Amino acid sequence: MKRLILSLLVLLAAASPALATKWAIDPDHSNAQFKVKHMMIATVRGDFPEVTGMVHLDDKDLTRSVVNVSIATATLDTGVEKRDQHLKSPDFFEVAKFPAMTFKSTSVKKKGNGSLAVTGDLTIRDITRSVILEVEGPSQEIVDPWGNTRIAAEAVTMVNRQDFGLTWNKTLDGGGIVISDEVRIALEIELIKQK
Repeated sequence: MKRLILSLLVLLAAASPALATKWAIDPDHSNAQFKVKHMMIATVRGDFPEVTGMVHLDDKDLTRSVVNVSIATATLDTGVEKRDQHLKSPDFFEVAKFPAMTFKSTSVKKKGNGSLAVTGDLTIRDITRSVILEVEGPSQEIVDPWGNTRIAAEAVTMVNRQDFGLTWNKTLDGGGIVISDEVRIALEIELIKQK
């Protein structure tokens, strides 16, 4: 019987994945931003200040890490109330029906210079597309005054809003469009180590 138990323990140890550290996104010190060309001449920027999620960092191999992020669409803020209401409407994010955008990683690759390429499924509205986040980090660990261990990371990607059903636009009299299809998304994330 002891041999059987010992054999089972050995098998379980061999089958268990490498140790992963669990990190929670700190919504008070994280946000998502976007920027897009307006009328082909200026840049409009906006923020989504409510970002939550979990990151499981593989302590021995970062490429085996897992990222899950949720962004509350109703928190969208461009600094112009009328524009925000339009962006929250069915013409764009339809926040009443789709309260969150999500990103779930499918692979992580090292790029050198401490950067990563994190591929994953980005869902906006009810449409999911694969995107690649170019990530700087994670940073070195620090301990805050309350004893929490923290790290940070920054990530950027470019998406075509048409791919996610954000198709509203107007044609300008002289040619061109009101809103560019290409949108730059940037994330600034601070994480707290979970015990």
